[in-house]
Amino acid sequence: MNHPGKCRNLHGHSVKASISIEQEHLNEQGMVCDFSEIRDCVEAYIDLTLDHNFLLHKDDPIIPMLIENKERFLALDEHPTAEVLSKMIYRHLKQSGFNVAQVVLWETASAHACYREN
Repeated sequence: MNHPGKCRNLHGHSVKASISIEQEHLNEQGMVCDFSEIRDCVEAYIDLTLDHNFLLHKDDPIIPMLIENKERFLALDEHPTAEVLSKMIYRHLKQSGFNVAQVVLWETASAHACYREN
């Protein structure tokens, strides 16, 4: 909403995520954690919250039309940028008990956004 470039038009993205988890000590199997645990947690969140969903700012004027037409959407307090989506995934992992260091979302082979705290 209110973006000056071509991204002002309705569009979608397919992204790849890079997630870094850190621990001071390895577990009894010599790992920080099993990759499948991270994958399962993130995939469940993406499937439930983000995938095949229309993400938009909570003040977007199109929301009443979406409600009227019973369209699926997620109204966010912030604009749905790669940076914000990285933060959402990061915070979900944190709330799920992972000691996440950062989440990077790649929109293309050369364009990415990273979120980390501290």
